[in-house]
Amino acid sequence: MHGIFLDTETNGLSPFIHRVLEIALKIVDMQTGRTLDEYSTIVRLSPEEWGKSDPASLEVNGFTYDMSQRGISDAEAALAITNLLQRNHVHRLSTVFICQNPSFDRVFFSQLITPEIQERLKWPYHWLDLASMYWAEALRAGAHDPNKLPWKTGLSKNKIAKAYNLPPEEDPHRAMNGVDHLLLCYKHVVGFGQN
Repeated sequence: MHGIFLDTETNGLSPFIHRVLEIALKIVDMQTGRTLDEYSTIVRLSPEEWGKSDPASLEVNGFTYDMSQRGISDAEAALAITNLLQRNHVHRLSTVFICQNPSFDRVFFSQLITPEIQERLKWPYHWLDLASMYWAEALRAGAHDPNKLPWKTGLSKNKIAKAYNLPPEEDPHRAMNGVDHLLLCYKHVVGFGQN
């Protein structure tokens, strides 16, 4: 089984208004935790798309218009991701996506590669989230220590990291840093098959 650990940075929170600024992913062997392949890119926004940016989102990721202009087009990013997943024989029977917030990342991912194309290529439709994994583990731990209950600790990735005495994600946020931090948290919350 493989996991695609994925993160996006965007210029806002609404997929109806905003766009992907950066996307990163790592394909990981879920038995060993070994990274098999990876990809990261900045996606170029048009002046009109940039003009719709939410300042609060840009404050989190630190992106500027000039930085976005060093990126590639949506079509180039989609082709690179498609080639990567095809090269690694990604299929829904043997792979899952894992994100901190899959409802967010999936909809922005679908701006690049439509659900129809994902379905035709038989890519995974299971998008798993770290927060739910942590929730289950924290409920178990909370049976012995009420301070470890998930509503006491919080569910953000940085709060989950804090519960395991791990460092927070670096600021400003970047997609590959987010993937690496997600992997670190996943390793401590769930672990890989050989751990």
